Amino acid sequence: MNSAREDRDEDLVVIARAVRTRGLKGEIVAELLTDFPERFESVKRLIAVSPGGDQRAVELENHWFQKDRVILKFEGIDTIESAKELIDHNLAVPEANAVLLPESHYYDWELEGCNVRTTTEQALGRVKSVMRTGGVELLVVANKDETRDYLLPLADSIVLEINPEEKYIVVDPPEGLLDL
Repeated sequence: MNSAREDRDEDLVVIARAVRTRGLKGEIVAELLTDFPERFESVKRLIAVSPGGDQRAVELENHWFQKDRVILKFEGIDTIESAKELIDHNLAVPEANAVLLPESHYYDWELEGCNVRTTTEQALGRVKSVMRTGGVELLVVANKDETRDYLLPLADSIVLEINPEEKYIVVDPPEGLLDL
């Protein structure tokens, strides 16, 4: 990555969100949005994405964890005023830098947008999100005109094929599941 312009051409994975300033030296408290907080050990550059979608590269000078959040100090951001400019920004890395998952495990963003169909070729809709329930995750699938959501357990017996590259998922829902 040589410039923020190059970063705009890449898909990004959000790993934190700046929520407030801390101290007098430009530190930022960020909510962790990654299952891999250890990634901050190796990352040097993050892409700050504003709520409006504007992007800028920021160089990570230091970080440390405090409870369930991460404190970030960026190069050149040395005052409360300059740190405030990053509040509500998502902090991301290029998708190419995402932590590799084991086979048959997927990031939510890989599943979101996938078209879902049954084994009988019935089109159900598109994955809106993955709902975490504390048990089996659920795919939230909006039908074509977005008038209805299907909640499909992300279980091997129901979700038979996931192809994030071609953006489709094949399911075999048990009788009655689609009527709920």
